[in-house]
Amino acid sequence: MAGRIEDYALIGDMQTAALVCRDGTVDWLCLPRFDSHAVFAALLGTEEHGFWRLGPAHGDAAPPRSDRRTYRGDSLILESEWDTPDGTVRVTDFMPPRDGAPQLIRIVEGVSGHVPMRSALRMRFSYGRIVPWVHKVENRTVAVAGPDSVWLDTDVETFGEDLTTYADFTVSAGERVAFTLSWQPSHREAPAVGEPEAALEATADFWREWVEHCTYHGPYREAVVRSLITLKALTYAPTGGIVAAPTTSLPEEIGGVRNWDYRFTWLRDAAITLSSLLRTGYREEARAWREWLLRAVAGDPENLQIMYGIAGERELGESELDWLPGYENSGPVRVGNGAAHQLQLDVYGEVTEALHLAHMTGLARNDYASLLQLRLIGYLEKHWTEPDEGIWEVRGPRRHFVHSKVMAWVAVDRTIKLIESGDAEGPLERWRQMRDDIHRDVCEKGYDKERNTFTQSYGSRELDASLLLIPQMGFLPPDDKRVIGTIEAIQRELSTSDGFILRYPTAGDDAGVDGLAGDEGAFLACSFWLADDLAMIGRVDEARKLFEKLLALRNDLGLLAEEWDPHLKRQVGNFPQAFSHVPLIDTALRLTASGAYGG
Repeated sequence: MAGRIEDYALIGDMQTAALVCRDGTVDWLCLPRFDSHAVFAALLGTEEHGFWRLGPAHGDAAPPRSDRRTYRGDSLILESEWDTPDGTVRVTDFMPPRDGAPQLIRIVEGVSGHVPMRSALRMRFSYGRIVPWVHKVENRTVAVAGPDSVWLDTDVETFGEDLTTYADFTVSAGERVAFTLSWQPSHREAPAVGEPEAALEATADFWREWVEHCTYHGPYREAVVRSLITLKALTYAPTGGIVAAPTTSLPEEIGGVRNWDYRFTWLRDAAITLSSLLRTGYREEARAWREWLLRAVAGDPENLQIMYGIAGERELGESELDWLPGYENSGPVRVGNGAAHQLQLDVYGEVTEALHLAHMTGLARNDYASLLQLRLIGYLEKHWTEPDEGIWEVRGPRRHFVHSKVMAWVAVDRTIKLIESGDAEGPLERWRQMRDDIHRDVCEKGYDKERNTFTQSYGSRELDASLLLIPQMGFLPPDDKRVIGTIEAIQRELSTSDGFILRYPTAGDDAGVDGLAGDEGAFLACSFWLADDLAMIGRVDEARKLFEKLLALRNDLGLLAEEWDPHLKRQVGNFPQAFSHVPLIDTALRLTASGAYGG
């Protein structure tokens, strides 16, 4: 049975990632890319769908959870320790930045005593559906099915039983035993035998050098650096694309149907990630994302998609894997994402804001980026008055979402600034008029005078946490009574009992605005946005307290999923989630700048 979502650690090589549970089990790994089929899919099913457990031998009892675990310094190298009656053992898990075949390396180290250990490896291809042919090639174990082969290298003896590869051994104090799992296309020659110790040293050096570029040295540095490392781990190094999360179908409600594939690059998520990277010193990652964006939309910016594949693929067709029961029976399990072709006007604003920030911070000029920005505004000029699916990708009817209109205003405003700076040419007066028209439209049709709050969409009474971005985007100043009224209304009407923020009201068993039955947890990004707003309107102590409550929701390794279930008191949704870690960084920067922190 899979662990709780917060029981997992992330390891990765900037091309794919694995989730490792507290008991030493790898329950999720897609090879060779984030969006490839899973080799280990027990996270969304059972052990029959693939896993790799490495830890103290436990007989017929449940595998013991590690007594301690941590990342080695500021890295993505996981160290887990077990105290047993026979002694203490440490397992180090990591994936070296790729130079050749992708590798998952696990090193067992005896700390004290003599500890009996067991490795149980059940490889399954195609998300647990295909049992590969497992055999020996010289001293190596290889699993082959169709286009895939996975190779296991270790110095200890292995044996097969019940379609599983086992290794039983004892490790004594000072001894080290390594296991390396490598993927290779099955038609190619075997991958080179790994060098685990050299790979460990190189991986530690990589992360040490990368973290040294961080320019943030404030009171929340530990949380910020861990979030930055997580964002780096979610970046597909060959192209610069950033996945929203390395998982699919981890539910927003345990037992519910709100289960989506997040292993793609959302323009919105990636754009705000670029902002955080630029503000913390990571210009190369920001440049790589900008180049990815320009390639992804090349030749067709008028048909901007809200998301693309990690190499810029456009077709992300959604399907269901009916042989997987889902995480804690939360079905269906989906791969692909049917929201790719939705109309979400806010994306134009997020992309333009990211390009504007890159320009303002001195990222090397790219003339096509400016041309793209102008063409996006040309599209908005014709379409900003249309209803859309909005930031939350509703699967109900299109509406005139206020946040979408605000972000359309942002797109026009930032492009006007680009033209005014002399770095682009465009119909300045006409677009200034459009900017004024959008602003007037939102204030007249998206604002409830009686309640002194903006609303989710034109003509509705519902609230939406995305309205918290109005002052952050500069649409209205923080001291505007309409902004303060909106913040206070969201606190009253969208807060959970523990003070976190829901995205919008859901309808339980009935289909609500999003066209889906069921409920969801508090959306963590929205709670960070509230902390930002509170700081902006001068309630800095309240902002700090909320921020530190949010930090306390992180698991023991500093990782956050998409949402927090206020009833079950646990993390839910895909994990770890870029859209949670980015606003964590942004709020830390804002609070640090304001001096609103304790100690």
